[in-house]
Amino acid sequence: MASIGDICNREVVTTAADTSVLAAAQLLRHHHVGSIVVCDQLDGNRRIPLGIVADRDIVVEVVAPEARADVITVGDIMGRELVTARESDSVVQTLDAMRFKGVRRMPIVTGDGQLVGIVAIDDLLGHVADELNDIAKTIARERSHEAATRK
Repeated sequence: MASIGDICNREVVTTAADTSVLAAAQLLRHHHVGSIVVCDQLDGNRRIPLGIVADRDIVVEVVAPEARADVITVGDIMGRELVTARESDSVVQTLDAMRFKGVRRMPIVTGDGQLVGIVAIDDLLGHVADELNDIAKTIARERSHEAATRK
């Protein structure tokens, strides 16, 4: 069975905690994604995830209360308890963690905490559906094989 690192999206849109919500919303729009991972940039290349801001967070925390999106930062509105999965974790482990923590998106990290990808519940649903389809095909093939050998 595949690890979560095998199926995660490795093209992650990231930003720093001091980025304005307006700039983050423009990044979301430009990249056609629903969330952005807020990272601490180390050594220019290493990205350590600090939090996630989703389009819904922007609506609920900034747009609805009519706050200034050009002044509020993503660091101000991101959740403080970030849940991550290691790229070596299984799909089942990741699904369990997402369900237990009640999150729809999860950054995927290396053993030392560097960001390598992201997975959304939608991605996992597609993967699980494909796995179930493969199981159904195996059962159908088994029946065909049995029928052909017992004639």
